Amino acid sequence: MNISIIGSGYVGTTVAACLADLGHDVTNVDIDADIVETINAGDSPIDEPQLDGLIDEHSGERLRATTDYDAILDTELTFLTLTTPSNPDGSLDTSIIDAATEQLGETLAAKDGHHSVVVKSTVVPGTTREQLIPILERTSGGVVGDELHVATNPEFLREGSAVSDFLDPDRVVVGTSDDRIRDQLREVYSPLDGVPGEKLFETDVSTAAMIKYTNNSFLASKVSLINDIGNVCKEFGIDTYEVADALKLDDRISERFLRSGLGWGGSCFPKDVAAITHAATERGYQPAMLEAAVEVNDRQPRRLLSLMDRHVRVEGKPVAVLGLSFKPDTDDTRGSRAIPVIDGLQERGANVVAYDPAATENMREHFPDIEYADSAQSAVEGAVAALVVTDWAEIERLDDELDRMATPVVIDGRNAIDRRDGIVYEGLTW
Repeated sequence: MNISIIGSGYVGTTVAACLADLGHDVTNVDIDADIVETINAGDSPIDEPQLDGLIDEHSGERLRATTDYDAILDTELTFLTLTTPSNPDGSLDTSIIDAATEQLGETLAAKDGHHSVVVKSTVVPGTTREQLIPILERTSGGVVGDELHVATNPEFLREGSAVSDFLDPDRVVVGTSDDRIRDQLREVYSPLDGVPGEKLFETDVSTAAMIKYTNNSFLASKVSLINDIGNVCKEFGIDTYEVADALKLDDRISERFLRSGLGWGGSCFPKDVAAITHAATERGYQPAMLEAAVEVNDRQPRRLLSLMDRHVRVEGKPVAVLGLSFKPDTDDTRGSRAIPVIDGLQERGANVVAYDPAATENMREHFPDIEYADSAQSAVEGAVAALVVTDWAEIERLDDELDRMATPVVIDGRNAIDRRDGIVYEGLTW
């Protein structure tokens, strides 16, 4: 199929490269000329395992990028993969996807015949039907269900494994009441095992949107629950990870998302939990469980710092912050637990020395004035404390290097460092 994708962030770039790998002809449309040039040169504009190889393989053949919206006119189906960031009150800022939908509609006004639009961006239920479709119809002059066909197709891509998640999904969710676009999406995903079949879940537009929010809210709440239990275990001198070893044998619970620690961040969990909480509150329902999940998550960095305070005063002294991305194998710092940790260290007057294999430049936008080390080993040298925030493999390999610290105090938020003689070690929940 000939497909266009508006947006070249984490989702848009990954989806474009993977669809090209499935055999489709794909055009990425983005307003950023540097990103377009990067993709056309065969490189990935984001740090994501396996993505560079796919873009290098397909760029110039089945994959190209452009800033020209008119390229959409030569395609049959357009995916919207624009970011929908949070407003301060937790609601979604839809200005970017609104503007892209308007420009898409204006472009499609020049097209005769059918065109399909798939909303892959994460938006709360009702947004597609009540907001995006009216924009599309007003600007294009077409009518949804006649010349225009609309579906919701939420993404479930984890940063650090997005390519494998796309090519071997747990499920593909399609939300539409339009037979034409439903058949098209079956064709789009048909090269994947189980589609059409047991992995394809078809529903209506709003339910598909809600599935995405439910998925992320459930997982975020599971992490917060094991962290809350972990905090209790810590007070009793119990290792939460040993407790989790028993929990995972219960098939009603499973072993996934039982690694207690600093909590969740990233582009999805914080934004999605906040958005669905705000949307529910606007309709008169207070989602207490989701609010509690956020409260527990926000508490974990403060607990990490309080454990440090038990062992060392850091005012005027170097403290190593190990890991800046919200998880390993990505350069994404959105919602990173390192941000409140560094904030807390600066409030204490510490001299922060931060290290991450991939996310230094992104974190520099938040904290331009702290020191950034070029390795985990150099970050800990001379430090009075080391705080483990992200469990990168390089950080997990630290051992003898910790002896170079001024005072070997390690506060581990990810169960990444082995407890041993010669260091003062505190696990956050174990």
